Amino acid sequence: MSRAPARDYAAVLGPSGSLASQPGFRFRPGQLAMAQAVGTALESGRVLVVEAGTGTGKTFAYLVPALLSGQRLIISTGTRTLQDQLLQRDLPALLEKLPVRVSVAALKGRGNYVCHYHLERNLADGRFAAREDAALLRRIRRFATRSASGDRAECADVPEDSAVWSMATSAHDTCLGTECPRIASCFVVKARQRAHQVDIVVVNHHLFCADLALRGDGVSELLPEVDSVIFDEAHQLPDAAIHFFSRSWSLRQTQDLAVDLLRVGLREAPDAADWIDCRAGLEQGLRELRVSAGEPGRFTWDPGDPRCGSMAADLTTLHQTLAGLEVLVGSQAERGVELPLLLGRIETMRATLSLFLGTAHASHGCPEPEPEPDQVRWFEVSRSGVTLHVSPIDIAVPFRLALGDAPKGLVFTSATLGLAGRIELFGRQLGFDAVDTMRVESPFDYARQARIYIPRGCGSPSHPDFAGQVAHHIWPLLRVNRGRAFVLCTSLRMVGLLHQLLRELQAKDPGGPKIEFLVQGEQAKALILERFRQLEAPVLLGSASFWEGVDVVGQQLSLVVIDKLPFAPPDEPILKARMRKALEAGEDFFSNWQLPQAAISLRQGAGRLIRSESDKGLLVVCDERLALRAYGRQLLRSLPPFPLLRNAVDAVEFLTATQADGTLAPLAAESG
Repeated sequence: MSRAPARDYAAVLGPSGSLASQPGFRFRPGQLAMAQAVGTALESGRVLVVEAGTGTGKTFAYLVPALLSGQRLIISTGTRTLQDQLLQRDLPALLEKLPVRVSVAALKGRGNYVCHYHLERNLADGRFAAREDAALLRRIRRFATRSASGDRAECADVPEDSAVWSMATSAHDTCLGTECPRIASCFVVKARQRAHQVDIVVVNHHLFCADLALRGDGVSELLPEVDSVIFDEAHQLPDAAIHFFSRSWSLRQTQDLAVDLLRVGLREAPDAADWIDCRAGLEQGLRELRVSAGEPGRFTWDPGDPRCGSMAADLTTLHQTLAGLEVLVGSQAERGVELPLLLGRIETMRATLSLFLGTAHASHGCPEPEPEPDQVRWFEVSRSGVTLHVSPIDIAVPFRLALGDAPKGLVFTSATLGLAGRIELFGRQLGFDAVDTMRVESPFDYARQARIYIPRGCGSPSHPDFAGQVAHHIWPLLRVNRGRAFVLCTSLRMVGLLHQLLRELQAKDPGGPKIEFLVQGEQAKALILERFRQLEAPVLLGSASFWEGVDVVGQQLSLVVIDKLPFAPPDEPILKARMRKALEAGEDFFSNWQLPQAAISLRQGAGRLIRSESDKGLLVVCDERLALRAYGRQLLRSLPPFPLLRNAVDAVEFLTATQADGTLAPLAAESG
């Protein structure tokens, strides 16, 4: 890497800089100030937390100092979408203009790359859940023969979220490693080799945290040693870290083990056991566990609860079954290539179940251990599955320990990192007692471009008719705006209720626009967004996955509705454990945790509305606590400075005005 003057950022981002002639570029003082702060953090090896409002150009504000730093860096993002954007658009655009030569590569999780061995094995076995799966796998094989990367995101012939990809990729516990006959052409190996050779590696938070967790377990690292790390969409990092520093077991992974047990046993040690009977016994135990787990939901593990007691008995039996399989497979492991992998998977599952149940050996039974003070045991139940977790209550200690002393420079940035400027709380979540902080305000003219409307009379979100009141208040707005709206809900249940209620209101209004409802779960997310951009009067109803990372510029999205304040459910297991720990320590958990987290989520949802200087629109939050409660007013102050409306007539008139001439006068005071 060649080095340019590290602080000459104005020569790139200034009003007469090298990017000034680029289409769409305009000078942003906040962007230049952020670039200078990022450069200082990288050079001095400090920790910097930057909250950069929508439209500040934060991506270039950290990429320019990164490219000019002369350092080896990792850039970690929250989503694969942004990861691809950095590699395919932003970094190439900057490298054309900067006087440096920097090599860049992406590295994704193993499941994003085609595995030649598993693809060919599954094609040869010919066991498919659906008739079209074989055709899709053949398309993947054609892609793999001509692709240099093997990245499934580049395979246009097969949807990226298709279930068939599980037959064409490997996982950590199903990879043959150096024993694989196709290792010379392995896409994962090539991607990792490339990542260790370049100056800048672009990853996502899941892979970064997976690397930290593996290092903590003594496994060789996936990522190279670097001088600094920049985290974009950093608000997602704590949740990603919780996931990877947890120990988990799922019914689904054991079902997969049962399938592979039969396949590998018959192939590599057919005379060692009745493998059909082994699979049947394991699957019977899983069915009994699913019955005892009861209704879907997320629950804290409580040995005194009758449901947990019933589950504990089934889990102990399952643990004993796995112990028998461990002996069997261990005795035959030298006879094949995949049998040792099966043995490792069984050992890992037994260890996780032992940790969850608090028993070192199956013969010890199932006592009722007290949870560790820094961990919480919990489980989640779906219609067909069960997952057990042992999670850290506080991610600060394990994250900070895993990160160690290197890398030196750390930059965390997002449009939303705190409550009313209290972004230092974010640093504490990750174990940093002292961080440099910076806020860069959005350049958008919110007083001219948008309003926030809090309807009167929606009632309490806990009232049985709350969904009906929300539908009643937003239907006139959807009508006058001809759809072109996101309706963002805090639960999938609310998505379904509002969809039904809005369709009923539409049926009673034959003179209204022909709104088409796009509902999360009915199609893939990418297809829903594509249709939203193309339809004349679309209304998208979605939950968590549409609150962030979705960008629709222009009048096609000019109305965003949020059903209620996005507080995490009070019975969420990790939240309950944190609340108990804070109470014991005499801390204000609501102010220091729940309120900032709600502010981040609310601002992410609100951020879908105004995406450019020319956008105009209305944000509707159907929760009067935002206007009437003291904590609600704190949340309101954390939002962009939208002028406030409380009157339905004013809200309708505002939407009508945005369509009539596209120009709006600033509104200084509350209306209505």
